[in-house]
Amino acid sequence: MFVQIQRARSWRRSEVELNGKFDPKYRHSLSSLLMHSYSEIGAFPHFYHIDEKPCQTHVCAKLMNRINSAVNLGHQLPFRMQGISAVDFDNKGIYLVSVTKSGCLTVHDFETLYCQSTGSLPPLYEDESKHLMHLNLQQLDDVRWNVANQDEVVCTSVKSNEVLIFDIGYISSKPVEVFRTRRTLSVLGSEVYKGLCAIAFTTDDSRLIASDTHGVVNIWDRRKSHLPCLELITGSRSTLNTIQPHVDNQTIFGASKDGNIYMWDLRGGRTSAAFQCHNEAGHPPLVSLKLVSMLSKIGSLKAQSDIVPKEIHSIDLDPSCPYQLAFHLDDGWSGVLDIYNLRVTHVHCPPPAWLTGASISSDLLYLRKASWLPASSIYAVGSSYDSGIHILDFYPDTSSPSHVDYKEHEESMSEINRQTKKNIFVPLSEGVTACASHPLNGTIIAGTKHSSLLAISQPHQKFVQATEKAL
Repeated sequence: MFVQIQRARSWRRSEVELNGKFDPKYRHSLSSLLMHSYSEIGAFPHFYHIDEKPCQTHVCAKLMNRINSAVNLGHQLPFRMQGISAVDFDNKGIYLVSVTKSGCLTVHDFETLYCQSTGSLPPLYEDESKHLMHLNLQQLDDVRWNVANQDEVVCTSVKSNEVLIFDIGYISSKPVEVFRTRRTLSVLGSEVYKGLCAIAFTTDDSRLIASDTHGVVNIWDRRKSHLPCLELITGSRSTLNTIQPHVDNQTIFGASKDGNIYMWDLRGGRTSAAFQCHNEAGHPPLVSLKLVSMLSKIGSLKAQSDIVPKEIHSIDLDPSCPYQLAFHLDDGWSGVLDIYNLRVTHVHCPPPAWLTGASISSDLLYLRKASWLPASSIYAVGSSYDSGIHILDFYPDTSSPSHVDYKEHEESMSEINRQTKKNIFVPLSEGVTACASHPLNGTIIAGTKHSSLLAISQPHQKFVQATEKAL
């Protein structure tokens, strides 16, 4: 007589409690609950003051509101005069820095923002006394915290060849350090200044990196000079909209206005000799990829859409999976490039604006900046024409609904799993230009076209109400 013994199914939750850590697949199975929990819980317009007078962004925002409220007015403000261009959290999520097209640099206390977020509309006003810094400068297009020194923020503008570094411990309108690009000469012999689009720090604080409007990545060694010690070229004059250093501090990625992704390896490779000293000719990339060619290799995508070269707005490395490089395009498409295998593994293609009757005349003029959530490979990015953000599941496996091979995996999934594995669109009160995710709790702060800050997280719920529902 044989007795068949059936092995009991393991309890995944118990494994977590015993091991003290989450298995990535278990975390991914719960990610849909997290994605569905997001909503707008507060909004803060940029109606701030400097020396008791409205700041320049305040003035532009007021004027923009008047124009939008006018019924038969045929003109609008130039898009460069309005909107938040970049936001960034410090490592611990204590402070948030934002910059506007109008030229305001503001450092916010995140706890104040979160505590004032009740989900009630019209939006609340942020407590200006909680600002660590609020400066009026020129047009600003990017801002970052110094990864190694959290007292420093650095900002740039496409209208200037200068990198400005401010110390938040010194409330001064003058930067503590200024770095500049090298001057170039035009055909007629006149000096041409390169505007700077995006900036980044290496984690060791020794090198500062910025891409410019002439297709060059400038690298400064802060210990040596205020001029670049290295210039990485693309072979094109196309603007480099965005850059992203790898965690190894040796590999740098850049993406251009003409739709190319570049990779430079500072350790050498085929251009190792060129990296020993500065050279007027510059140093070419180790890898150059045409994104349109890589997207064309996806058969299911090519069968449904005409794939043409598109401007790349931003690229970002996944903090929980460092070989995933996310990209976002001017038409609203997003995806993931596997930097190990050099292939596109994930794509999200929202419906085009013309399909829903939305206007795209001015929205495409904004450079939208996206953000990874700190865990679970979830990507947040503003919509190209709707007022809202897409929260995308870019988990590095075919179980992700955005994976190019998801259809094959879907056949083996249960009906319940098939329904929960979806990307989420969160409607908001204003159009989004930039996102930043809190490094610890995953709260999303979005900058808007009207220079407001939106807090996006789980809705607040009073304990009394929860108790009454339970009863």
